[in-house]
Amino acid sequence: MRKERSKIVDKAIQTVEGFEKVYKVIHQNTVLRGQSKSTFHNYLRRIAFISLHFGRLPENISDEEIREYLTGLALDSKSPSRSSFKHMVYGLRYYFRHIGQNKRAIALPSLKSETKLPVILNRSELKELFRTPKLLKHRIILALSYSAGLRSQELIKLKISDIDFERKSIHIRQSKYKKDRIVPLSNYIAKGLKKYIAVEHPHIWLFNGKEPDGRYSPKGLSWVMRETLKKTNIQKKVNLHSLRHSYATHLLEDGVNIVTIKELLGHATIQTTMIYLHVAQLPHTPPHSPLDTLYPDQV
Repeated sequence: MRKERSKIVDKAIQTVEGFEKVYKVIHQNTVLRGQSKSTFHNYLRRIAFISLHFGRLPENISDEEIREYLTGLALDSKSPSRSSFKHMVYGLRYYFRHIGQNKRAIALPSLKSETKLPVILNRSELKELFRTPKLLKHRIILALSYSAGLRSQELIKLKISDIDFERKSIHIRQSKYKKDRIVPLSNYIAKGLKKYIAVEHPHIWLFNGKEPDGRYSPKGLSWVMRETLKKTNIQKKVNLHSLRHSYATHLLEDGVNIVTIKELLGHATIQTTMIYLHVAQLPHTPPHSPLDTLYPDQV
């Protein structure tokens, strides 16, 4: 567990009285609740920063001191999204709720959610992206991500046994919200996967890498996308997750209804999926009376 800790968390454990106990308890609760490691580490880093700044745990820091600290973060943040400020608020909110101080959690500044439309790659850009990598493995990673609308964590957790070539389906297991789902396997990617498996001979995991359990790492996936983009003419600011956005948008443009797309993406609510209505280029139907389409021959 120590290897996974950041330097700032280690420093807080060594310097701030009681922080090591906080670390252990929150780690246990995160595991029991099934929350992601990245969420846990991000929150702990924020709690470590403010604890080191004041030399004591957040429950021993006054509301006035916290307000001044957050104001300083908000003013110093160079990013328009004020990411340091936002993550600190999220971390403190998580911490106060964890120790039963819900009123203090509620009293923290409210954060307005920013509505940013996803950046979509068009079909020509996707073709260029998929043919660019020299390694077959990298081409398959990118094409499969788009073809099934996969999150990076879903991609690295795929096992060879999750690909059913006969039924043309992919079984995505225990993804976000601890849900399983089945998505269609593209005929085109199926041919590529068979070739890839025959050449690379992956073991258990579809994509083997340097993770302790033999899987590919999320950083490795990001690297593949980033290095591939450098060799293309694509100017858009995109990342691996943009392939999932493109998948959803193109399905919508192909006539798949939004409820089906919600299920394919594994979204918890339809509101999350609705954002693709703002970027999809759907055919425009002029206003008309449904009575005229009921009796089209009489018009």
